[in-house]
Amino acid sequence: KVAKSFGMEVCAWSENLNLSHANEIGVLPMSKEDLLKNSDIVSIHLVLADRYKNLITKKELKMMKKSSFLINTSRGSIINEEDLIEVLKDEKIAGAGLDVYDKEPLPQDHKLRFLPNALLLPHIGYVTAENYSKFYLQMLENLNACLDNKPIRQI
Repeated sequence: KVAKSFGMEVCAWSENLNLSHANEIGVLPMSKEDLLKNSDIVSIHLVLADRYKNLITKKELKMMKKSSFLINTSRGSIINEEDLIEVLKDEKIAGAGLDVYDKEPLPQDHKLRFLPNALLLPHIGYVTAENYSKFYLQMLENLNACLDNKPIRQI
C-alpha cells in the first residue's frame, strides 16, 4: 500500500475518483469538504477545466485547519488568488506552496511575493529530466553572471 508505506494517511477527493483504485493503494476517499477540514496538507492535482476554475475560494480555505498547508502545482486559476492572499495574510492557514499563478511569470510587485507564509517557485512542475539538466545549468550560469555583476536572462 503506497500511503501506508510513508507512515501517513492519504485522502483524496475528485469528481472522477476511482474507488477501487483508491482502495488498492490505501487512499481514503472523502468529500471535498471533509478533505479540506481534516488534512494537514492539501495538494491540488487537477487539469484546468471551466468546472475547476475558482474551485478553492475563501469559503474552502476557511474550512482548512489553521495549521494546514495548501500546495498547488496544477494551474493558478484553480485557487482564487485574491482569497488565498487574504487567508495567508490573516494567517487563517499555516502557508501555501505555489508553482502556478493566475499570471505567469508572477509580477515583481505581486502581493504573494511579500507574504512570509507563501513559498513560491517558478512553474517547473512539468519538467522532464532533460529539462531539469538544462534548467540547473542555466541557473548556475545565472548565479555566476550575477556574482560577476553581469546578469543574463533578465525579465
